[in-house]
Formats: sequence, C-alpha cells, structure tokens
Amino acid sequence: MRIQCPFCGERDSGEFTYAGAAPAGGRHGFEAVYIRDNPAGPHQELWYHGFGCRSWLHVTRDTRTHEMISVSLAMDATP
Repeated sequence: MRIQCPFCGERDSGEFTYAGAAPAGGRHGFEAVYIRDNPAGPHQELWYHGFGCRSWLHVTRDTRTHEMISVSLAMDATP
C-alpha cells in the first residue's frame, strides 16, 4: 500500500503509523478509542508519517481495495 504524503511524495505505508478512524463529531474518549466501526468502502482515517516529515495525515481509503482516495494534512481537514 502506498500513501501520497503532501510533503514527501508517494511512500510505502511502512513509513506510517495507522492511528485509527478520523474522529467524528461528538465521539470522544472511550468510544473514539475502543468502539469502532468496520466499514466496507470509503473510510476516513488518521495516519502519522513517523519515518518521514512527522505530519499527521487525514486519509480517505477504500477498505475493500486499499485505494487511497484522498490525503491531506490533518490540520487542514474538516471533520
């Protein structure tokens, strides 16, 4: 799986750490960490580029095909 980092370009997913589903409005604490959906299709996620620019990324990924639909900086993404 490859992720298009806005700063570093296309990189192998091994450079990134999956941080879970992107927070949805109102989901905090216990629910956000332990109660997760397992959707089939487009899913919004957070990834951390720890072996690169150390940016948090907001990724929309199709969980059926692992296609990266969109990638943006987490601070630029709107929930």
